[in-house]
Parts: sequence; C-alpha cells; structure tokens
Amino acid sequence: MLDKLKDITTFIFDVDGVLTDGSVFVTEAGEQCRTFNTKDGYALQLAVKCMYRVCVISGGKSEGVRHRLNGLGIYDVFLGAHIKLDLYKDYIAQNYIDPTNVLYMGDDIPDIDIMKAIGLPTCPADAAEEVKAVAKYISPALGGRGCVRDVIEKVLKIQGKWMSENATSL
Repeated sequence: MLDKLKDITTFIFDVDGVLTDGSVFVTEAGEQCRTFNTKDGYALQLAVKCMYRVCVISGGKSEGVRHRLNGLGIYDVFLGAHIKLDLYKDYIAQNYIDPTNVLYMGDDIPDIDIMKAIGLPTCPADAAEEVKAVAKYISPALGGRGCVRDVIEKVLKIQGKWMSENATSL
C-alpha cells in the first residue's frame, strides 16, 4: 500500500461514516446536524493548501455539510449523489485525473463501485464488512474520529509535505 501513496494527487471522501461518525442529530424543526472532527479538518485544509484535489461525494443533501467543507477550502462537493460512480467518472474526466492517482475513502455499500474503480480504496475501521473486503487500506481510526486525518497524513508524509511550510502556517 505504501508504494501507492507516493502517486496520490486526489482525495475523494464520502461524508456520513467517514467525515462524520454516521450519527445524525435531528432538531424539532427537522434540521439534520452532523459532527465533524477538527483534526480531519486540519488535514483537509492542509491537503488543499498543498495543491491536492479534494472532492466529496455524498448521498446526503445537507447544505450545512457544504458550508463546513467550503470553509475548509473544498469546493468540489457533490451532495444528493444517488449513483456515486457516475459523479466520480464525470469528475475525473473533467479534471483529467488518472484514476490510479486517486485515494477514495468510503464506509458503506454505495461506496464500493468507486472503490473498485480507483487506485487506492480506503475505509475507516468501522466500515461495513463488504467495504473492508474491497479496501486496500483500513484506517485504525473510526469514521468521524480521525480516519480522514490518518490517510491524508500518510500521503503527505510519504510525499514529504507533512511538516512543510504549508503545514506550519495554517
């Protein structure tokens, strides 16, 4: 797996169960709220600052999620994705991305098709067993509890960008 890290140029993440722990808090007004990990957020900002492409593809439709990600500098955010593979294919074609240079992290059944199509499929420790069977790397961290930080940190370290000037100036 380590040899694949040196070629990663693009990170694509699912939201629920990856960037969050999969819990959804529903207010009396029906608003759905999620919790994000700040260490994951730091790593995401750093990846953007180090010129990696960072994309999010989610079946969820929460504009609060878009707001959080935009605040981290991530603007390639696709919500309400019913067929994630189609969005993924369009994204890599439009951006001239080699699929072997993509790290994707997902946690459940809708993520499997993309995971089979990219260079480095990853998942959190608490992913569905079917997803773990496809993943080439299973983070020891749980969804929403540092798994995103784990994979970004590994890529940036192997590429010599982890403790760079970008990392210390955020």
